[in-house]
Amino acid sequence: PDTHWSHSQSPRVLESENSLDLLEIMSNFSYDDSNVTFLDYDAAPCHNQYCPLFQRIAPTFLAITCATAILGTGALLVALAKRPHAWCWPQSRALVAQLAVGTGLFAALLPPVAVGIRQGWRLGTGLCRLTHLLWYWSLFAQGLLVGSGSCSTAWCRWDARSQRLAVAMWAGALLLATPAALASGTVAAAETSCLRRSVDILSPVYLLHLALCFCLFLLLPAALLVATLAVPWLRSGWKLGISASWLFFGLWVPYGMGLAVDFLLHAQLLQPTCGTFEHFDYVLGLSEGLGVLHCCLGPAALLAAWLC
Repeated sequence: PDTHWSHSQSPRVLESENSLDLLEIMSNFSYDDSNVTFLDYDAAPCHNQYCPLFQRIAPTFLAITCATAILGTGALLVALAKRPHAWCWPQSRALVAQLAVGTGLFAALLPPVAVGIRQGWRLGTGLCRLTHLLWYWSLFAQGLLVGSGSCSTAWCRWDARSQRLAVAMWAGALLLATPAALASGTVAAAETSCLRRSVDILSPVYLLHLALCFCLFLLLPAALLVATLAVPWLRSGWKLGISASWLFFGLWVPYGMGLAVDFLLHAQLLQPTCGTFEHFDYVLGLSEGLGVLHCCLGPAALLAAWLC
């Protein structure tokens, strides 16, 4: 664009037939990258070209991660079956088996997500929401399991108490994942897309989903860390098994922080600059990719801790 203005003026999106709103552009997985949008900030056009790179790289990344996760989870299940009495708190057999189920469920969702990214989502809104429901059900279940295993000995044996706790954990995780499904959907476009968010940024269902993600990815690990440092018996029980299971939080904390910044930008509590416009989607995408690696690195870490 040829339009320029002084430094004292705030940046704005130049509206044309080939331009989109800045807030729409900065929404991860929710914009059309067929055209380049220009943000003239400090007399320099800004280009957001995250989507083309994402659509080229993400399917291959997800396919490799899925294959590695299946191998790692399979090896972990074999170790659980071959040496059932070799697992004890904090790396108890009941807890590790459920974590393996959680990572297996998460890994099973990666192929359809990869195909959807590559070819466009053509399976309708219902299956789009179901995918998000299962995705976050797995994440919330694993987070709750890791948290309970870090501060309780309930998983030392598989009895009536631990069975009731397992049912409560998985049912609660499914309930917590429901807002993610309700906030997702599809958009009518030249190539149909499965959106991470198809509602307004300030809609109650999305705000609830965002608050739950903050609790899982940020508040829960922070609370567990403080409790471990403050309570002597928890600190004395810190072993390699807990460290391995805590890898889940270590990989997802950056994404939780990225979601917080993303919300502040969309709610206009932070003023986006040209650099933010161009680079933040890359940061958010990389942080989520780091979290996705938990499904292959988690089983490997638990196996390594068991062997040690």
